[in-house]
Amino acid sequence: MSNPLVDMQKPDVIFCIGTNMTECHPVAATGLKKAVARGAKLIVADPRRIGLAEMSHLYLPLRVGSDTALLLGMAHVIAREGLIDDEFIENRTTGFDGFFEHISQWTPEWAETITGVPAKDIETAAMWYGSASKGAIYYTLGITEHICGVENVQSLCNLALMTGNIGREGTGINPMRGQNNIQGAGDSGALPNNYPGFQSVTDPAHQMKFKAEYGREIDLEKGITKVTALELCGDSIHAMLIDGENTLLSDPDREHCEHALRALEHLVVIDIFLTETAELADVVLPATAWGETDGVCTNTERRVQRMRAAVTPPGEAKSDWWIICQIAQRLGFDGFDFDTPKPIFNELCRISPIYAGLDWERIENSEYQWPVPHKEHPGTPRLHEETFVNGRGIFSNVHYRDPAETISENFPVWLTTGRRLQSYHTRTQTGRAQGIDYLLPEESLEVNPADIERWNLSDGEWCKMSSARGSINIKVKATNRSPRGTVFASFSFADVPVNLLTGSGYDPITHTAELKVCPVRLEPL
Repeated sequence: MSNPLVDMQKPDVIFCIGTNMTECHPVAATGLKKAVARGAKLIVADPRRIGLAEMSHLYLPLRVGSDTALLLGMAHVIAREGLIDDEFIENRTTGFDGFFEHISQWTPEWAETITGVPAKDIETAAMWYGSASKGAIYYTLGITEHICGVENVQSLCNLALMTGNIGREGTGINPMRGQNNIQGAGDSGALPNNYPGFQSVTDPAHQMKFKAEYGREIDLEKGITKVTALELCGDSIHAMLIDGENTLLSDPDREHCEHALRALEHLVVIDIFLTETAELADVVLPATAWGETDGVCTNTERRVQRMRAAVTPPGEAKSDWWIICQIAQRLGFDGFDFDTPKPIFNELCRISPIYAGLDWERIENSEYQWPVPHKEHPGTPRLHEETFVNGRGIFSNVHYRDPAETISENFPVWLTTGRRLQSYHTRTQTGRAQGIDYLLPEESLEVNPADIERWNLSDGEWCKMSSARGSINIKVKATNRSPRGTVFASFSFADVPVNLLTGSGYDPITHTAELKVCPVRLEPL
């Protein structure tokens, strides 16, 4: 997030797109509720009439996968109505002239033909955001889990750059992280293209730095993504270590994923429970849960937080860092003789510029948000206040692209997937928590009542849902949250493996799967 969580209470206009925040980030969403109660206008763009839409002053029910078209139409209106921040553009951006010419063709009337959102509402959304003294954007996986995820994010950045809604209180581009410490994992180098602290692996200076640090030859090329790794299983990849992820349920195209994992000669899984993925493993190493772990976690607002074990780990459970260090030592690697998490974190601070001013003692009270470049630095709650890391913000001339698969005579229904408030992700934890089954005992398919009648389905009864990759049986639930022609289900339940159906394509840059768009066919059972 570019802005701290407290800033969620401060905008004049809030634009939420592709985020079911009240269910997926319910604690953080209280900040938006406070802003709305204070008088802020809330714009919500989502294919489903989610809880945020019920709170909104303007709801934009766009067709799944059409976010780029909506955002191009909004950019057109902001430019046409002269709502741009000329001073900000002149002093802090580059490429605006070409961008201004580019968006002149993408009218709200054009966007309406793709998104299904009335041009009048697109104009209203653009004028509210463009006129705001403090306009803030919030998004999550509904923006990124598309083949055009990068273009979607670039389009949101265009809106912020046009209006100068970045680097100030109550503004910003704010992606809400999907799990605890997802931010910290990226900070630590758990990415194929960056060393710790987002230092590019293709930069020769970084190559020399880490060669000297670890005494090993390092290639000047990006590593492979998980998508590529699964494709290579049984070919050039024969062993795999999966730590803290239930890949079999969370990844798209489950049949392909299971085939890949079974093709391995050796699979090791580190987890706190015997998940569906762990059941395929040759070796399962039990890890400690959050309340049993000493360590560090960096949250969605870049706050570096100490974790302290509250209880003794059960049985043979060990911290992830300890397990990984033991494996590394047995593989013959030097430098993994850590006995506590303290020297591991201090090493991260030493090699990462954004953590350079921190150490184990300084994060005692979890008060700092990176970047913290030196010991006297107070931390950076708000990014881009004076300048951008690369000097100037860059406008991107994006184009709309259809999803990898679109509805057809054989698969005439749009399926979109996500999470529910009562069950988290693949239910590794919530599925074992007593009482959750009372709140959400099973998965269901949200279908518009008019579609239930049109497709000869029955509320509360089972149907067969099929895509180009397979079929599952799922119970039908009538609800007006789903628009006509679009259905929704979560991927949380192993007995209703929704991700057996998904996986039509990936963003070519990030390899993020298009989990939010999947054409399907529904048949009554």
